[in-house]
Amino acid sequence: MEPNERMVKAKQQVSQHRREFSCREVDEPQDDRVPPGQHVVNNFPVLDLGCKPEIVLAEWALSIDGCVANPLTWDWEAFQRQPQVQLTADFHCVTSWSMLDNEWGGVKFQHLLDLVRPLPEAKYVLFEAFDEYTTNVSLKVCNDDDVLLATHWSGRPLTRDHGGPVRVIIPKRYGWKGAKWVKKITFSECDQKGFWEVRGYSNTALPWDNDRYG
Repeated sequence: MEPNERMVKAKQQVSQHRREFSCREVDEPQDDRVPPGQHVVNNFPVLDLGCKPEIVLAEWALSIDGCVANPLTWDWEAFQRQPQVQLTADFHCVTSWSMLDNEWGGVKFQHLLDLVRPLPEAKYVLFEAFDEYTTNVSLKVCNDDDVLLATHWSGRPLTRDHGGPVRVIIPKRYGWKGAKWVKKITFSECDQKGFWEVRGYSNTALPWDNDRYG
C-alpha cells in the first residue's frame, strides 16, 4: 500500500472514531460563547495522524486560481509584503473542544479577494494543503472580516504542529474548514467537497447548529 493510501485509510478510521465521541454534551455551566456540545480548553490540542509536511520557507508558495480575474502566486517574501493584521476570535473543533479569545495574526482573506477579484460565477472556494488535505467553503462565508490566512497565534509564528507557516482560520465554522499548511486556493462556480465532507462530515459546519455531520 502506498504511503498516501495508508494515510487516507487511517484518516477514515479516525473519522469513524470521531463520530462516536465528538458530540458528547457537558454538564457544567457553559460560557455563552460556547456552542452546544463543546467544552472549553486552555491549551491548543494537536489533531493529526503524524503526517506533518516539512515546509521550507524559501520554497513555500501559495497559488490562487479558478474563477478570478487576477490569478496570482505568492512566495514567502511576497506574502510578507501584504498587509498584516491581528484579530481575536474563538476556535471550535468538531471533536468537542473550543478555545476562546485566540489572538491570530496574518493576512485577511478579504485582502486576497480585493486582489484576485472573483468573477461573478465564483460561488465556492476549495482549499488544498501540502499534505493533500482539502476542504470547501462558500465564497460568501470566506468574505468575512474575521477569515484569515494565519501565520501567528498568541504573538508567535504558527508551529508546524498547528499548520505553520500558513493556515486558514474561519472562526464561524468548525476548525476542519480551516486547512493547515495551505498551498492552493481555487475559486469555482461548483461546490467540490473536501476530504472530510466526502466522508460524511457536514458541508456547512455551523458550530451553533451542532452541525457536525451530513
